[in-house]
Amino acid sequence: MSSMARAWTLADLPSQAGRTAVVTGANSGLGLETARALAAAGAHVVLAVRDVARGETAAAGLPGSTEVRPLDLADLDSVRAFATGWSGPLDVLVNNAGVMWVPAGETIDGFEIHLGTNHLGPFALTNLLLPHVTDRVVTVSSATHRMGAIDLDDLHWRTRPYSPTAAYSASKLANLLFTLELQRRLAAAGSRVRALAAHPGYAATNLQSHTGSRPWNAVMAVANRVVATSAADGALPTLFAATADLPGGGYAGPSRLGETRGAPTLVGRTPTASDPELAARLWEASAGLTGVDFPATLPV
Repeated sequence: MSSMARAWTLADLPSQAGRTAVVTGANSGLGLETARALAAAGAHVVLAVRDVARGETAAAGLPGSTEVRPLDLADLDSVRAFATGWSGPLDVLVNNAGVMWVPAGETIDGFEIHLGTNHLGPFALTNLLLPHVTDRVVTVSSATHRMGAIDLDDLHWRTRPYSPTAAYSASKLANLLFTLELQRRLAAAGSRVRALAAHPGYAATNLQSHTGSRPWNAVMAVANRVVATSAADGALPTLFAATADLPGGGYAGPSRLGETRGAPTLVGRTPTASDPELAARLWEASAGLTGVDFPATLPV
């Protein structure tokens, strides 16, 4: 961000009156703060959550118009049920929910847990909902995508030694490749819908407390108190991507201290995350795994 440019803040979030947004994983952390800001600005916000009871508790503390609907991104049947139950326009879809650094495991559909929850679930959800989307899709990635690598021959870590951190980084790289190819397809279809990505920097959320390792959870708890910014500040890049006039394919993140904190701005990504051929190949693999692809027709 230029030193002459005025920093974007929550006060710059435009009115969302008359708009509808879906925020996945909105019962806590970044998703909750994203939902809070959008609802306060006048949007009708749907909290798409795995635990409906927790979602209802979260929604009760939010301003404005909200509702809670069940969605488990680690279960394609749940994803399909959510999309089938949708009717009417959807202005903004925020793919926020995810898991981080969890032990080796698989989703109900047999996908590696990070890839399945963080990429394949949102991939299917987005494509199923696209006929309803009128403005944009925002997918939450991470600065750790810079350490990620995609092995198309072993997406589910069945032949490689499993690493929770590497699997997470790969899923966050997949988020950016998904956004890249989604934007290409939207533009080719003549759609006005934009695909964007965002990352929160280092924000304190409950993701860091579910690593499956007590020592690592303890380390992260200390780091959250000493180093991390708040979940509300961490949500600013997502809100920037969801509401500001940004180019399709853009990637928003914090502007200071190595993209760990600060006002949101457009940030860079690795050459791998910008590789259109890899993005296209990952898309085809994802469509094959989920049975969901880019819709044949879209509103323009």
